[in-house]
Amino acid sequence: MGGFFGAVSHRDIVWDVFFGTDYHSHLGTRSAGMAVWDANAGCQRQIHSITDTPFRTKFEQDAASFRGCCGMGCISDSDPQPLLVRSHLGTFAIVTVGAINNAEELIRTCFTGKGHQFMAMGSGSVNSSELVAALINQGDDLVSGIRHMQELVVGSMTVMLMTGSGEIIAARDRFGRLPVHIGRDEDGHCISFESFAYEKLGYHTVYELGPGEIVSVTPQRVETLAPAGDKMKICAFLWTYYGYPNSCYEGENVEIMRYRNGEIMARSEEERGGIPQVDLVAGMPDSGISHAIGYAHRSGKPFARPFVKYTPTWPRSFMPANQELRNRIAKMKQIPVDALIKGKKLLLVDDSIVRGTQLTETVDFLNSCGAEEVHMRSACPPIAYACKYLNFSRSNSDMDLLVRRMVQRLEGDRGQEHLDEYTDSSTERGQCLLHAICEDLGFNSLAYQTLDGLLEAIGIDREKVCTYCWTGKE
Repeated sequence: MGGFFGAVSHRDIVWDVFFGTDYHSHLGTRSAGMAVWDANAGCQRQIHSITDTPFRTKFEQDAASFRGCCGMGCISDSDPQPLLVRSHLGTFAIVTVGAINNAEELIRTCFTGKGHQFMAMGSGSVNSSELVAALINQGDDLVSGIRHMQELVVGSMTVMLMTGSGEIIAARDRFGRLPVHIGRDEDGHCISFESFAYEKLGYHTVYELGPGEIVSVTPQRVETLAPAGDKMKICAFLWTYYGYPNSCYEGENVEIMRYRNGEIMARSEEERGGIPQVDLVAGMPDSGISHAIGYAHRSGKPFARPFVKYTPTWPRSFMPANQELRNRIAKMKQIPVDALIKGKKLLLVDDSIVRGTQLTETVDFLNSCGAEEVHMRSACPPIAYACKYLNFSRSNSDMDLLVRRMVQRLEGDRGQEHLDEYTDSSTERGQCLLHAICEDLGFNSLAYQTLDGLLEAIGIDREKVCTYCWTGKE
């Protein structure tokens, strides 16, 4: 997915941007960048790959040589950024987070005449931030250009711009799929996805942008340039998976939501006929742990960690580009606690089940360590549609998703017309799906959180939450 951090102040903010950006490292693994503006030195900018090296290691020397009172940084799971742009609207640096599903169409329809060009990347595709900047530059000013861009983009786009006048302009996606927070200290302001990122730096929250809102931020003030819209569709996976435990979105804390979610899952199982007779409840490290704690608390089953992740050298299992290597690293990271596995009946809770590739490795690993039974619980409903708005569960095809593959195996193309039944465990098709996945992946039992249960756990108006990957409805 990705995230960004910016700061504008009466003092030098380079290290604020450095540490604030680093605190977004859980949101992306491909590339990162920093750009800082100084009245004398101009714009200092650097971009590095962080595929196999942490942000801090790559940017510490750069930060030591930068200086300035206005700056921004980003963690990106897509294209290298920030970019420095010069146009009739002036010179500005830009970072973006989101997804453009109609990029090729936009290039064909908006930039087909002479004199239009883009710098192609190695794959031949266009950098998303460059395309966004080109669309913004079709406006008469930055605000109208941002609004124009967001109307044309199919997908989502949250943007931050840094001008050479000591100003940062931030624009939240028009449906608020991702958060944008504003913090303040005695010298200025910062802009961040994650509020804890600036709280650790001595800022306190003063504002949270609404969907589609555009603001100008200077050391002295935060000014709304375009008001928020009425409709919000914030991503549910911010709570279930992406968000760091101490993050808050729309006033709801991630860790507390996950406890609540696990409790609701256990409560639902009790109502359906009872919790499986297991010895231990465990969470799939790391994002499944909090859901499992809630499940264990409600069910009365002991919580334990029968295996732990060895993360000093490979903090994220999906960092390598090769899927086979990702699976191998995920397996190597799982270090067993034999006394908590051998002869035990285990119930595992994961944040979600997307493709299921690594779960097979996990079950084989636990069985090889002597587990008597392995039961699986997903903290969200079955994922039947690849995300169109962010990078979560994005695939070349919906058929990459475990649910879709299993439905195809069970009923062929006809089954794809009954996804609403297959993703509802109360139906005959839903039960068939559960049995098929258990047989394929080696679980003794499987249950998914319901959509109603998940939305209850999040705790905000359900109409404000994006549930596309479960329902296929926008």
